[in-house]
Amino acid sequence: MSTRDRLLAVLVAVIWGVNFLAIDLGLHQFPPLFFAGLRFLVLAVPALLFIRRPDVPIGWLIGYGIGFGVLEFGFLFVAMHVGMPTGLASLVLQASAPFTVVLGAVFLRERLRLRQVVGIVAAVTGMAVIVWHRAQVAAVVPVLLTLAGALGWAIGNLCSRKAMSGAAPSVNAVHVTMWMSVVPVLPLFALSAAVEGPAAGWHSVLTATDSPTGWWGLAGLVYIALVSTVVATGAWTGLMRRNPAGVVAPFSMLVPVVGMALAAAVLGERPDAIEVLAGIAVIAGVLIGARPARPGCRTEPVDRVTDRVTVTR
Repeated sequence: MSTRDRLLAVLVAVIWGVNFLAIDLGLHQFPPLFFAGLRFLVLAVPALLFIRRPDVPIGWLIGYGIGFGVLEFGFLFVAMHVGMPTGLASLVLQASAPFTVVLGAVFLRERLRLRQVVGIVAAVTGMAVIVWHRAQVAAVVPVLLTLAGALGWAIGNLCSRKAMSGAAPSVNAVHVTMWMSVVPVLPLFALSAAVEGPAAGWHSVLTATDSPTGWWGLAGLVYIALVSTVVATGAWTGLMRRNPAGVVAPFSMLVPVVGMALAAAVLGERPDAIEVLAGIAVIAGVLIGARPARPGCRTEPVDRVTDRVTVTR
């Protein structure tokens, strides 16, 4: 991996870490489910108008949108709205990695290596400690909602793998992400109307320019939709094409480091020592599971993208 690519990988991780602060800004202006729908609408409109639908199976594309869009961001935004600390959210969401490994083994029949099992156990133990500690000192529901979002991300990962497994090399992964964004818009807006009220979301849009909070919320929306998704995801896709996935993927573990550092510096969040230690266990578990097999090790045959690490923000 070249020095340029290492610096680019760090930059992408920083962009994704800032993403959680941008979500916090947006939630001060928009209801959470509506904000999630708005986040995807910003990408869905140009996708429908200017990008031809990628030649991938429509069923898996819809599954990708439901898992990544409706479930991950729906649960995550609601969790942060009801009290999940911003920095801790960036950490707990990393549970998507062990969830992806387990779901891949169950549904895609991917072979689990010993180090993956060890990594899963370490990550799950760390998450269990965080849930237990939150139950002692604060509400545990926001943590559980964030874990549900991580499970949604894992489901989206598996669907995106299947969508891309038979795709031609010319299929642009960013275009797939853009078209995936079409799927969650209507379900999220429907959920928002049912749960948050049919007028609450649109009122928040119409009043967004009336206060500094609204302007910051709009800035957060633009950052999440354009900078975090289009720019950072495009750069990450290029990194994955030029370098082995096992070399690139660990850089994503910088995301919670950036997220927690920014939450402490900007929002004044101070995680307890036990949560920091549990977080280290989670990150260690993900890194252990992400290590590639040693040369010469026998593994089950997989298709050309089943063994790819999928990370999209």
